[in-house]
Amino acid sequence: MTLLETIIIAIVEGLTEFLPVSSTGHMIITQNLLGIPQGDPFVHAFTFIIQFGAILSVVCLYWKHFFKFDNTPAPQGSGTIQKLKHKYYFYWLLIVGVLPAVIIGLAAKKSGLLDWLLDSVLVVAIMLVVGGVFMLFCDKLFNKGSDANKLNEKRAFNIGLYQCISVIPGVSRSMATIVGGMTQGLTRQRAAEFSFFLAVPTMAGATLLDLLDLLKEDASWATAHNITMLIVGCVVAFIVALLAMKWFVAFLTKYGFKAFGIYRIIVGGIILILLLTGHSLAMVD
Repeated sequence: MTLLETIIIAIVEGLTEFLPVSSTGHMIITQNLLGIPQGDPFVHAFTFIIQFGAILSVVCLYWKHFFKFDNTPAPQGSGTIQKLKHKYYFYWLLIVGVLPAVIIGLAAKKSGLLDWLLDSVLVVAIMLVVGGVFMLFCDKLFNKGSDANKLNEKRAFNIGLYQCISVIPGVSRSMATIVGGMTQGLTRQRAAEFSFFLAVPTMAGATLLDLLDLLKEDASWATAHNITMLIVGCVVAFIVALLAMKWFVAFLTKYGFKAFGIYRIIVGGIILILLLTGHSLAMVD
């Protein structure tokens, strides 16, 4: 991958990581448009690793949530574990929420299903359209959230189950978790923010696994050029995501999902037409 290709893909990642349009799907499409060979272990890992750069922007933007602990006295009679849960309740909810993704994600990776899905532009296009149609109606279906509904273990776990759907490229982890939060009675803003928070342990774990796999299978990829591209990709994705995330929360709270649904249908539809008519997405064959 060249420096220009790295920057383009990182910008796409930063713009789409927290939008309900599928960042992984858009990166796969972008890689195909740029003519980057699919199936290469480094390209697969790059797709996940630069997402870590984007999610670090969550910690930066919402640092008060990540570094603020509940120092009020725990209920009387609480044991050591209960006291820890009370003080670090925010982190406890993240652990509960990420558990389903850990189980399903590891199973998909071990079976080889994840690698196969990452090579399929057709899957991305279909899921963009299907998800787009759903988003045209989800505001009416689930827009009954209330600030009185607080996040708890049950709601966090259920949102985590929704996140598992995003193992399919084109679904969008952001869309799955935000809609999951709305089904649990959270407002769009609260659901979006927890979606951001949940991305941190989810993508951090995925990044670590991909790095370990790369190093275990063949460390020859770790050239000075590739490592430089990873660093550049993470930095660019971090900066762009930081700007995109603040805009997205305000837009989603005010307007909902409909605009994103229309966008997904248009993009997915164009790709499907190209594929079904035998055209290549690569701008240069």
